[in-house]
Amino acid sequence: MRCAAPKLLSAMLAMTFLCVQGPAVAADVAQADQDHAQDNNARPRARDIGLVSGVLSPGELNAITDVKGVQVGQTTLNKGDNIRTGVTAILPHAGNLFKEKVAAAVHIGNGFGKLMGSTQIKELGEIETPILLTGTLNVPRVADALLDWMLALPGNEDVRSINAVVGETNDGQLNDLRGRHVGQDEVFAALKSASTGPVEEGAVGAGTGTEAFGFKGGIGTSSRVVPESAGGYTVGVLVQTNFGGVLTMNGAPVGKELGRYYLKEAIEGKEVSANAGKDALKLSANDPIQLDHVSDRADGSIMMIVATDAPLGSRNLERLANRAMLGLARTGSPATNGSGDYVIAFSTAPESRINSSDAVRETKVLGNNAMSPLFLATVEATEEAIYNSLLKATTITGRDGRTVEALPIDKTVEILKKYGAIK
Repeated sequence: MRCAAPKLLSAMLAMTFLCVQGPAVAADVAQADQDHAQDNNARPRARDIGLVSGVLSPGELNAITDVKGVQVGQTTLNKGDNIRTGVTAILPHAGNLFKEKVAAAVHIGNGFGKLMGSTQIKELGEIETPILLTGTLNVPRVADALLDWMLALPGNEDVRSINAVVGETNDGQLNDLRGRHVGQDEVFAALKSASTGPVEEGAVGAGTGTEAFGFKGGIGTSSRVVPESAGGYTVGVLVQTNFGGVLTMNGAPVGKELGRYYLKEAIEGKEVSANAGKDALKLSANDPIQLDHVSDRADGSIMMIVATDAPLGSRNLERLANRAMLGLARTGSPATNGSGDYVIAFSTAPESRINSSDAVRETKVLGNNAMSPLFLATVEATEEAIYNSLLKATTITGRDGRTVEALPIDKTVEILKKYGAIK
């Protein structure tokens, strides 16, 4: 029954998707995804330029989908002059997540954000829907569509309460955020397209309109496999980057060398150009920081999704989630006041799944002494996922003609070589 349900669901939802959207809308979504795939494929991932983070080896795809069963699907909206947004879906397994929940935990590094469903995860230690990422004001609309999806699953006919999990970052610098353009059509498209294969990165899905370290951010992913003597488990991470700081790559001060980093103008006390129609201003130690005139505002948020096939309970998953913040810190983020830095961690281990009808559960989980290799894997995969989100992202022009440039590859490579971060 468990194997048949996803196939039946896929067929049902495919029909629903076509009826709701119509062929023209579906074709627009597919064409936008194809165009972005071509642009992003022209740019390298971290390992393509010799940027290797840490000591552990990645999985086959170097992606969150290296964790067996995990699926990722995305819908990209890049329309007209002002719509630069989307949705990214992460499915811990292909079955009915409400009937077979996964052990999970949430860690909040800095809570300036909107993570729907987090309180129940913290209370019960489990996730019962796919995890969806999007832009800030899209969260309620995306959650509503996710509820429609879940309620339509075979076996959920009598379900009366579902804890939808939806995270966000604010893509309003490039996107018409107030338009709330992501709805059921886009959510269903992302869920329907979810697969266990390679994950598209950069300015796609929930990362279409995001910005990181003053450059174009987006979706990034990476994975690590711990040695067989430590269990041979895999940890995969997917990030949605929209934050700032002083970009550091393998210890090299890339942001500083490129002249774009948090507090640059205040530190240097130099005149900076204002937005159109405004006068130039000079920042000194006694002046308030004018956020419209700085090279990196640093606020904005990051969502970090950590998956593992190690059999873990919610307590050790929370410890695992904590370590993603160390990977974030390695890239130069100070987790500023206006940044929502969130981590969701879950285990895909079949023995750790939670049947909603079970009154008593018996399961084996890893002990505390087995956690350290997984901690290292999480730190390394998070760090590299963030690098991939920047390296794969393309220059985007969006709302009000604002352009956010992609990280310059050639200059970045020169800086990395200068500081011995790559050979």
